[in-house]
Amino acid sequence: MPHSPDDPLSPILPVILAGGSGTRLWPLSRKHYAKQYLSLDGTTTLLQATVARIGGLPCVAPLVICNEETRFLAAEQMRQIGKDGALILLEPAGRNTAPAIALAALQAQVDGDDPVMLVMPADHKMAAPDVFADAVKAATPHAQTGQLVTFGINPSYAETGYGYIRTGDSVGRGPALSVAAFVEKPDATTAADYLATGGYLWNSGIFLFRASRYLAELETHRPDVLAACRAAFAGKAGDLDFLRFDAEAFLACPDVSIDYAVMEHTNEAVVVPIDPGWSDVGSWAALWAASEKDADGNCAIGDVISLQGSGNYINAGSRLVAAVGLQDTVVVETKDAVFVAPKNRVAEIKELITQMTADSRPELDHHRVVYRPWGMYDSVDAGHRYQVKRITVNPGAKLSLQKHHHRAEHWIVVRGCAKVTRGDETLVLSENQSTYIPLGEIHALENPGKIPLELIEVQSGSYLGEDDIVRFADKYGRA
Repeated sequence: MPHSPDDPLSPILPVILAGGSGTRLWPLSRKHYAKQYLSLDGTTTLLQATVARIGGLPCVAPLVICNEETRFLAAEQMRQIGKDGALILLEPAGRNTAPAIALAALQAQVDGDDPVMLVMPADHKMAAPDVFADAVKAATPHAQTGQLVTFGINPSYAETGYGYIRTGDSVGRGPALSVAAFVEKPDATTAADYLATGGYLWNSGIFLFRASRYLAELETHRPDVLAACRAAFAGKAGDLDFLRFDAEAFLACPDVSIDYAVMEHTNEAVVVPIDPGWSDVGSWAALWAASEKDADGNCAIGDVISLQGSGNYINAGSRLVAAVGLQDTVVVETKDAVFVAPKNRVAEIKELITQMTADSRPELDHHRVVYRPWGMYDSVDAGHRYQVKRITVNPGAKLSLQKHHHRAEHWIVVRGCAKVTRGDETLVLSENQSTYIPLGEIHALENPGKIPLELIEVQSGSYLGEDDIVRFADKYGRA
C-alpha cells in the first residue's frame, strides 16, 4: 500500500557508509582523507550533507560505518552538525558493503528492535534532497512489510561508469517497481541503448529495509558472510563513541557487495525511481558536471582568476590560482600538490596514482594538514634531520603521555595556553613562551584554556616518522 501523508512512519535508522578510501579526486581525496570528508562546495562535507538530507524524515540517531584511520575525523564532523550521539562502527578492514551493512543490522537489533534501515553511501551529492526524502517516505511502507527497496536514478545521459537496474512492473499503487535485473556497467553502445529504450535506472547504492529482512536474505544467499559477521560482532567492544569488532573473525569474511550478496538473488527487491540531481562524484569531470558554473561553464572554488576560458574546473585550496585561455581543463591546487588535466582525460588519474604508489609518494596518504582527535597539525617544512609543524590543540584536549626514541622537540606557543608535562615537571606556557623536550623524555601537551592552542613544533633527530611514538596513556584509546 502507498503511504498516506496522514499515516505515521516508524522511526528510520540511517546507516551511513563512510569507509573506504578514494583516489579519483586526488589531490583533494587521500587514502586517510577520502572524498566523503571533503567540502566540495565550500560549506558542508559530503558526510554532513548526507545527514542533512534526511533531516525531514522521522529518523533516530544514525549509525556511521568507517575505519580506524578516519574514526576521529568522522566523529568530529558529526559533532560539528550536532550529531554527537551517533554511534560509529569501526570496520577492522574493508570487506565491501554486504558485511558492513550486516554489522549495522546486528547492532540495530541489540535492544530487541527491528528498525527500517536507510543505507546511504556518504560520498554522493544530491541537488534536491527534498525529492529524495519524499521518495524514502513513499518507499517506507514497502520496507515495513518485508521488501528490500533500492533507489534508482532516472538516467540523464548514457553513463558507462554506473551499474543499471532493469525495471519490471509496478508494485502496488505507489512508485515502486519490481526489479527485473541488476546490470553491470555497460559499454558506450549498450548504455546508449538503455537510454533510448527506457526501463533502465542508474544503481544509486541506496537501500531501505528492515534489519531482520536483510539478515534473513543474507542467511539464505551468503551464509558465509553472515557467519563471519556474527563472529566479529560477538567480540565487539565499546571505545568512546566507537564500536570495535573482532578483527580476526571479520578478516575471514569474504569481500562482497550487497548487490552481489543479496539484491541480485532475492525475490523481494523493488526499486523506486528518483531524480534528485544525484551524482556519485566519481571523477573531476563528474564533479564539474554537478557543480554550479558561470556563464562560460567554469566552476571556480577558492582564490581563482580565470580569463578567456570556458568549461573549466579550478579549485584553489591554499593560494591564488591564475589561468588564461584554458578550455575544458581541471586544475586542483592543495598545499602540497597540484593536479592538471584535460577534463576528458581525468580518468587517467588511475595511471598517475599507480606511478605515485610505486614511488611511495606520501601525498597519496595524507594532506599536509593532518587531523587528530585532539586537533590537527600542519607540516610546514622538513629537511635533513629536522621538521617543522604548526600544531593546533582544541580547548580541553590533551595529547598522549609519550616519548620518542629518535627525536627531540622544541615547542613555541603562539596563541593560547599550554600545560606541558616534561618528566616530573609540569609547566604552564603562554604566548611567546617555549620549552624543550629532550630525546627520550616522557612528555604530554594539554590545552587547559577556552580557545585553541597554537604552537610551533621543531623536531630534530635521526628519524622523524609519526610511528616513533611510545604511548603510556591516551584518553582516545590509541595504542
